[in-house]
Order: sequence, then structure tokens, then C-alpha cells
Amino acid sequence: MDPDETVAPPRSSLLPRLLLVPLLWSGLALGALPRGGSPQRVLYDLLSEQQLLEAEDLSLTLLQGGRLGPLSLPPDLPDLDPECRELLLDFANSSAELTGCIVRGARPVRLCQTCFPLFQQVASKMDNISRAVGNTSESHSCARSLLMSDRMQIVLILSEFFNSTWQKANCANCLTNKSEELSNSTVYFLDLFNHTLTCFEHNLQGSTYSLLQLRNYSEVCKNCREAYKNLSSLYSEMQKMNELENKAEPGRHLCIDVEDAMNITRKLWSRTFNCSVPCSDTVPVIAVSVFILFLPVVFYLSSFLHSEQKKRKLILR
Repeated sequence: MDPDETVAPPRSSLLPRLLLVPLLWSGLALGALPRGGSPQRVLYDLLSEQQLLEAEDLSLTLLQGGRLGPLSLPPDLPDLDPECRELLLDFANSSAELTGCIVRGARPVRLCQTCFPLFQQVASKMDNISRAVGNTSESHSCARSLLMSDRMQIVLILSEFFNSTWQKANCANCLTNKSEELSNSTVYFLDLFNHTLTCFEHNLQGSTYSLLQLRNYSEVCKNCREAYKNLSSLYSEMQKMNELENKAEPGRHLCIDVEDAMNITRKLWSRTFNCSVPCSDTVPVIAVSVFILFLPVVFYLSSFLHSEQKKRKLILR
């Protein structure tokens, strides 16, 4: 061998040197490289956690792109096709928007009326993933890669969570048949609900900043009685219609938005304002009650008057 000829280092020792070049160069640029010490100690002293993560990503890039002998990753490493990755990203963005909408509409409940477009969007993205087929073959489709490639099945779990939440909230009862918009009865109920709350607010006596400090609600009970009665009557009609339409499904409720709105109104009316709605059938009820109470008296009196009285007969000795 020629003495002037240099021996190339093996590829196994070339990888650490290639990885240390950008790291040490960044340390020299920062002026933080100490003299002496092991390279591993230098790296931990020199780099922050974020820089270590970037170095790790850089090492993976070099391994994948450099094809450094036996240390390179296999070419058949499982990875998503660009189309599948785009579908997954679309589902992730839609799921994030729907999750934020659900949490924001949790209290007071505004779930169905504000989040139904986002729910339809997530359902559409899920359908796209289920029907998508990759470029190679049907066995490597996006549905198989995203929905059935591991034990957790994150995409399926998230989709089932959204569907379960939507069904428990009975949001379909607030929407039209095609679930494209709110039904007319729901829109009318929400308008009456907002009108009733506005009436409560305008008729509060004293400060409106703290309801707990108020004690005189006579104006609220007087001026808002009609609005409250209309809202309560409409809610009862919606319940009856829902029972008629869902005879085969016992225990079917109205959508959570309508139920929560009615519960809020009833609590304000009865507990906070201490109001009551007098029954319109009071006079007939009182008349029937009095008639029933006098029935025994009439019965015994008529029996005494129309029955034959036996006279006592005295027998002389």
C-alpha cells in the first residue's frame, strides 16, 4: 500500500462525525464549547432541549437520505402516502375545530345550534378516509393505514366519540331531516327563549349586576308572565310532538339545547324570582270540589226525608 495514500474511515464511524459537525458548529458559533471533556458531555452542556430534538431529527434525516450502509432505514418502512397524509391532516383540523366548539358550548348548552356545521364537516372527512384508496393497491388504502394499522385506532376512537356525543345530545331533534339547518320549531323556541330572558332583564328592579342581591321581583312576575307561559306551552307541545314521532323509541328526549334553555328559564322563574303562574281553571276546580264535598250531605238528607219513619208502639199490660 502506498504510504501517501490515506485510508478512508469506515462508514460506521462516519455517522457520529457527520452528526457532530452541525452540533459542534452551532456550539462554536455560540462560543459555549468548553475545552476538554467527552463529546457526550459537550453536547448536553452545549445544547438546549429544543436543540437536542432538532439534532435528533437531523440524525434521522441523514439516516434516511444518506443511506449509510447497514445503519440506514429499510426502504419499505411503513409510511403514509401524500394523499393519505392530507386526509389525516384534514380530519385533524376539523376535529380540533369541533372539539373547541363543543367545549365552548358546554355551559350554557349551545352544542347543537352552533356546532352542527362542524359535525357535518368531520363526518364528511371521516367518509373520505373510509372510501379513500391509495395509489398502490386496495390492500394499502388510506382506510387500512389510518383506521386499522394499530391497536389504538385513534381516528376511529375520535370519530366514535363525536358520534356518541351527538347522539346523547339528541341534536337530530333540533335539525331538519337532512341536518343542514335548525328546524322551524327550534328556531321559534330559541326566539321565545331570548325574548323571555330579555323581559327578565328589563324588568329587574334595582341593580342588574348581581341577581343574588335582588329581592323584589314583582315587576318581573307581572310583566313577563305571558312570555313565560308562551315559552312553557311551546316546550310542552314540542315534547308531545316528539313523543308522537318517536313512539317506537321510549325515553327519547328533545335536543339538549332546548332542554337546557327551558331548565334555565324555570329555575329563574321559580327559584330566583319566586314567581308562579295561576291556574286558569281555578273556578271550575273549586266548584267541582265543593259539589263532591256536599254529596254525602245531600245523600243523607234525602234519605232522611224520603224514608218511612217507624213509630214506636207502646203495648199496655
